[in-house]
Amino acid sequence: MSSQPQYSGAKSVVQLKISLDFLEPEIWRRLLVPGDCTFAKLHHIFQAAMGWQDCHLHSFEVRDRRYGASNSDWDDKSLDERQFRLTQIVMAGDRFTYEYDFGDSWTHGILIESLERNVTPLKHAVCLEGARACPPEDCGGFPGFERLCEVLADPDDDEHDELSEWVGGAFDPTTFDLVSTNAALQRVR
Repeated sequence: MSSQPQYSGAKSVVQLKISLDFLEPEIWRRLLVPGDCTFAKLHHIFQAAMGWQDCHLHSFEVRDRRYGASNSDWDDKSLDERQFRLTQIVMAGDRFTYEYDFGDSWTHGILIESLERNVTPLKHAVCLEGARACPPEDCGGFPGFERLCEVLADPDDDEHDELSEWVGGAFDPTTFDLVSTNAALQRVR
């Protein structure tokens, strides 16, 4: 991997795939992202695309360098994510990680599928496709989510009613709503 990006500036568009690690079947989204967005904005894009609610700390790790929110309470070794733009750091074919919620440790693998010049810059990120629903916040990480899905699939389970109420009624882990995802991405500023 080269350390220099192919394109930079406001007219570049990055196509990437974000996948939630350790769960099968895979939970993923394919996005078009403005190349000049900072890692801070990329965090908000990922929150909207995956369906998270931005309730917890996060970080990115790219080539053994950590980028995160400027918060000395949790990590003084992270580079300030507001200071680095995506196309300054990555190239097509690069892979890196995004971790959300250090307690539940939701680790996402990111693949930069392409980096292209675009005549008209993107105003906001766009989701092209995806699969499966994002786990609810604070469900206990990967093992907690798997248990939640088991309980919700079994109306006879002792915890079914309680957990159904906790998730707000019907929760179908197999669904993905492209229209709602793109509406959420349009709200990211």
